[in-house]
Amino acid sequence: MSVLSHDFSLNSRPVAQLSHLGREGEPLLCLDGLMQHPQALVDYAANETQFAPVHGPGGGYPGIRAPAPLDFVGAVVRALDPIVRDAFGLGAVRLGRAECNLSLVTLAADALAPSQRVPHIDTSDPLHFAFLHFLCGPEQGGTAFYRHRATGFEAITPDREARYHAARAAEPEPAPGYIAGDTPEFEQIGAADAAFDRLLVYRSRQLHSGLVPATLDPDPRRGRLTANIFLSYCPA
Repeated sequence: MSVLSHDFSLNSRPVAQLSHLGREGEPLLCLDGLMQHPQALVDYAANETQFAPVHGPGGGYPGIRAPAPLDFVGAVVRALDPIVRDAFGLGAVRLGRAECNLSLVTLAADALAPSQRVPHIDTSDPLHFAFLHFLCGPEQGGTAFYRHRATGFEAITPDREARYHAARAAEPEPAPGYIAGDTPEFEQIGAADAAFDRLLVYRSRQLHSGLVPATLDPDPRRGRLTANIFLSYCPA
């Protein structure tokens, strides 16, 4: 495979909007126009990397992933660090670790494990953040955020984990398919549409789930392609 030259430069002033979710008011940061040449990341995904399944019989990401280019990840973290600190009121913290993958949802709705049919969190750590960069258009759905009805929780903090998991264990198995909107167990409290070159930032402890279209395509040029960065901070 030949290695092509890609320009992953970022715009100096993407359009930023800060909103707050649900009753608990957790911040949701949305930036449109992140990159100068966002198609370069799609081209990289299509030509310069190899995707592999990551889901297993018990759940996990419902599709395929590939490593993202490190220069893109580094540029995003450096550029957004001050914005994230301000939006989330982080105070005295230092940058920790960043991980990033290019991701494509490919698992058919009728093949989902029960854990893939409900909202999830990535971790309860309050200093862990998800950066979700859409490299696809609004036809690919978006991302929604939820409240668990029985507990009222929208964010699963360490002190809430035991109660949340106990409540979930007592609930029936979720209906088949990707979640979309309200269910008997979860209430949707917010959503962001997919838009090409839109990036969302939220705490990984927020209950969330992708809004997934009925038709899934494994081609990065046509499918639900995203770049997913997980960034952690540490107490100073």
